[in-house]
Amino acid sequence: MTRVERDATHEVLAREPGGEYDAGARLLWYGPAEVAITGAGTICVVCAGTADLPVAREAAAVARVLGNKVELIADVGVAGLHRLLAASEALRAARVLIVIAGMEGALPSVVGGLVARPVIAVPTSIGYGASFGGLAALLGMMSSCASNVTVVNIDNGFGAAVVASLINRA
Repeated sequence: MTRVERDATHEVLAREPGGEYDAGARLLWYGPAEVAITGAGTICVVCAGTADLPVAREAAAVARVLGNKVELIADVGVAGLHRLLAASEALRAARVLIVIAGMEGALPSVVGGLVARPVIAVPTSIGYGASFGGLAALLGMMSSCASNVTVVNIDNGFGAAVVASLINRA
């Protein structure tokens, strides 16, 4: 179950014990503690700022329980490109990337220009000023000139992880 707030887990676990809750990902998981890796490579989850971490953690956790090796790279937004470039080896080694950003949503285009891999862009509702609850990031990502970038809906870490998992098994 995704988007589960901590307060709700107590009631759910009282009724249905045996689940594991990941507070950072807001994921309540009923299944084996260790999931066999069935993906062919690594899914790299990349997020622009620390405010985007809840969506990034959701994507990473879902990708893990779907049987993928996952690497999370956080706080590498376009406001500090040196941090992104420092992670370029991990970016290029990934089989598929999930790139999460709010504000103007530029990070997936930048990552798409750096790698020859599928990039799944996830706009977040995080931002201020004219971000319009993620709409600015969504439109920016949909307008990407990087041909390897595709976009899921605002805050949809779950959907991005499912698509990345399908790509990683192909």
